[in-house]
Amino acid sequence: MTRAPDARSLLEEIFRQALVAVDAGAAVERAISGTPGALFVNGRELAGERLFVLAVGKAAPAMAQAFAARAGSAVTAGLVVAPPGHGAGPAGFERLEGTHPVPDERSVGAADAVLRFVARPEAGDVLCVLLSGGASSLLSAPLPGVSLDELATTTRVLLEGGAAIDELNSVRKHLSKTAGGRLARACRAGAIELLAVSDVPDDRLDVIGSGPFAPDPSRYEDALAVLARRARPDAVPAAVHAELAAGARGEREETPGADAPELRRVRSTLVATSRMAVEAAREAALHRGLAVRVFSEPLAGEARDEARRLVSLAVASRPERPLCLVAAGETTVTVRGAGRGGRNQELALAAALELEGREGIALLALGTDGRDGPTDAAGAFADGETVSRGRAAGVDARSALVANDSHGFFAAEGGVVRTGPTGTNVMDLVLLLVSP
Repeated sequence: MTRAPDARSLLEEIFRQALVAVDAGAAVERAISGTPGALFVNGRELAGERLFVLAVGKAAPAMAQAFAARAGSAVTAGLVVAPPGHGAGPAGFERLEGTHPVPDERSVGAADAVLRFVARPEAGDVLCVLLSGGASSLLSAPLPGVSLDELATTTRVLLEGGAAIDELNSVRKHLSKTAGGRLARACRAGAIELLAVSDVPDDRLDVIGSGPFAPDPSRYEDALAVLARRARPDAVPAAVHAELAAGARGEREETPGADAPELRRVRSTLVATSRMAVEAAREAALHRGLAVRVFSEPLAGEARDEARRLVSLAVASRPERPLCLVAAGETTVTVRGAGRGGRNQELALAAALELEGREGIALLALGTDGRDGPTDAAGAFADGETVSRGRAAGVDARSALVANDSHGFFAAEGGVVRTGPTGTNVMDLVLLLVSP
């Protein structure tokens, strides 16, 4: 049997190898080629009189740094928008901060600056967009009729109500000046080249960062349906309901759809995805002599439900040699308690309860961006002794789960994992080690 410290070390090594494969800067380097006088993205030339570069998201500084290193003097102007602590970006680029996952005044200022920036290129110019997860909140300029506080409240309510990312973003796309293809509508550049790091299931460009340069298949009535499913009627500000209802009645301009002419200028490339991280984790596990099973279906739904499913599958696997199970995706947490945590720590805590007293199974659940909920953790490690270690440290696992206080539990028990910002963002990775 692999003992807990060895299991944790092994799983963390596999996770680190997965991160290397989806490093956002390296992904941009792979996508671009040529010289400042003749730049190409996946073989397509960035042909224009001037080149403007906009980088937005958690991986924006790393992506911009890599792009600038190749493009050099070809860049007329550059703007980077990222959360605090995620790097400065290249010299000569303007750097602004927004907040995530709930917007504040900095997000509004950043959105207004981006709207001014994308209006600068003209018909003979090229706008290159480097997009990664987090952009929805980092750029949050509410539409007229909705205040920042009302937008922030709605975001918080949906997050606590367990809304999936596509549900949350269908609402945000209909409340923000920059989301749902509206940045493409505001831009006059003759060509828009988009390079994206995907942090969403199925790598949907309309969902990554709320699709600022992508056609939006959701409508105002879809956003209203999300509120009906995920929030109490009295929890969402009346102004938000009124704005979405007005849009559903045709009294507001819809977000650009697939036939919008302004989106025909956009060419998009996915440079890093969750599948790449999963494949790298698989290769890393094989290299260490483990058998490997990759789950084809992405993680989704309530974190604690997925934890029970994964543990059940691990128990049933009965391998002949050490086995690594690899799963990826993005779960949700319906918040009912007053504790602190994130979806990965909650998944690990629920798994710990299922594993209590059981030998030979260990689990690591981490966000590839290094951030799990409103905490400084990336996620947590759990095994059959986690519950008893917590009890010895004075914390009760079941009570912590009821209170949604997974971070409080793991910080005391010792299973919390901190990586700091990773420079990428391709959803979450859950690794299980099963001994024979």
